[in-house]
Amino acid sequence: MKLLVSYQLPKAGLSEIFKKFEVIYPENKEFFSEEELIEFAKDVDAIISVFLQKLDNKVIENAKKLKIISNYGVGFNNIDVKFAAERNIVVTNTPDVVTEPTADMAYGLMLSVMRRIDECSRKLRENKDFEWGLMKNLGYSLYGKTLGILGMGNIGKALARRALASGMKIIYHNRKKLSAQEETQYSVSYVSFDELIKNADVLSLNCPLTPETKHIINSKVFSEMKNTAYLINTARGAVVNEADLVNALKNKEIAGAGLDVFEFEPEISKELFLLDNVVMTPHTATGTHETRDELAQMAAQNVLDYFAGEKMKYKVN
Repeated sequence: MKLLVSYQLPKAGLSEIFKKFEVIYPENKEFFSEEELIEFAKDVDAIISVFLQKLDNKVIENAKKLKIISNYGVGFNNIDVKFAAERNIVVTNTPDVVTEPTADMAYGLMLSVMRRIDECSRKLRENKDFEWGLMKNLGYSLYGKTLGILGMGNIGKALARRALASGMKIIYHNRKKLSAQEETQYSVSYVSFDELIKNADVLSLNCPLTPETKHIINSKVFSEMKNTAYLINTARGAVVNEADLVNALKNKEIAGAGLDVFEFEPEISKELFLLDNVVMTPHTATGTHETRDELAQMAAQNVLDYFAGEKMKYKVN
């Protein structure tokens, strides 16, 4: 059987795939172009795709023998899942591996922007006249603040553990309320969406991107948040209306933002680069050596499980 790997993923995690499949792999480049994917896909049985590279319907349509697309990453909005399902193609993702590193990043962004770590580090390096002082460069403590989590899945829960250790109060909003046992375990309280945005000192977005959540954070929300509140986004860029975010930051409707994702990435609104109260990372929440290897291994395992007739734990369609 043939398998197409669209991106130069860690080979260590794909070792079993190389033993059992004829693999088309981008040896001398970072990724295959769309034209190459269309050509190579025509007689493959499986594709391992990546969350940051769109797998166009032309590729899927040309893959007449394709049975499974194993997507590397928790997000799968790079694939038209419905289009694949109509062709009896299974789509899988790799959710569990990303939980802890993404929670690390959300916590890190929160700490960095509130304590002005990134800003002060940059100014110390770039400005020899940067002023120190007892009442200069003041930030805000995490201790005693209210963290609002939108999306209380595995990542939200992992972030709650970190926030609890910092002495934060935690409220959350989710499509489904956690059990009383889980609420006690994570010391969290369920609130409505309106209560969440009005009461949070920090609002962390940990929800998937769906038609319902696209632009759920917009100008109306910013107008109702505390002007001392911070927004943290490690979910998907389009959960936030980026133009509205820029306006909210410039007009001091909120105090700052920590962003790992952007609405039109890799393009980023130019105004964000000019604001000291914004910390940005290039969609690297899962960017650790350990996570990249584990994601590759899980993406490979999804393919192996499918052809072995095993139950598909991470099937998304």
